Amino acid sequence: MVSDEDDASEANGWNPWYGPLALLVGFVASIVSGVVVLVIGHAAGSPLNNPTPAVTDVATAFEEIGFVLTALWIASWVARPWPAQFGLRRPSVRIWQAALVVIVGYLTFLLLSALWTQVIHENASEKYLVKDVGAHSGVVGVLASCLVLCVIAPFCEEFLFRGFIFGALRNWRGPIVGALITGVLFGAIHVGSAPLIDLVPLGVLGVLLCGIRQLTGSIYPGIALHSLNNAAALVVNAGWSFGAFCVVLVASLALIALVLALGQRSLRLQLV
Repeated sequence: MVSDEDDASEANGWNPWYGPLALLVGFVASIVSGVVVLVIGHAAGSPLNNPTPAVTDVATAFEEIGFVLTALWIASWVARPWPAQFGLRRPSVRIWQAALVVIVGYLTFLLLSALWTQVIHENASEKYLVKDVGAHSGVVGVLASCLVLCVIAPFCEEFLFRGFIFGALRNWRGPIVGALITGVLFGAIHVGSAPLIDLVPLGVLGVLLCGIRQLTGSIYPGIALHSLNNAAALVVNAGWSFGAFCVVLVASLALIALVLALGQRSLRLQLV
């Protein structure tokens, strides 16, 4: 039985290799689930070599959720996991301080990304991804793309990378080494879904997000920054207005907050 004091603690007995193992197992599971979705989609009329946005969205959602389930399964090898171990807890700093950390973190990421672009003299384009997720395919496609990129992906990826992988790796050589390895893994997992030249900035973002969790004791600020970054990328590459960006971001953060609030009690009961 986990006490209330333990339930609020980030302490865990995870081995450092649990994190990379979760990533590997989750990746294999995502391939299997993706093939299943593609086959079902093909039976419904979606081409195998160029799946429809709806099939892409469903496959991506299954992939992201699969990573979370994998992390929970491996974490349970030690003992019953509880939410705070994954950073699912109120930040240890004031709300305005957490917001300031998110803003500074995002501005730092933008600055480093701009410097990287200047160094390699090339600009990346993610318009193919915008097309794949259906950002230009009507109201349903727009809502689905926003849900997948700005709600599901930020939560699931922060849960896996900053909640579990970083939590396991910092048990080994501390937060700095843990953050660096987590950043490399975070960049690497985006091979195929982001332009190659973006992998280095994404790795840097992965390190910054680890730092945010370390500073705040929570993955909530990281989820907010992740959603902010994805919403900005989606809106810019889809050619939407600043007003659309504000709507997407506010709606995404509100939905994430609602799901977390409603699921807090069930998380405490069901992380077994």
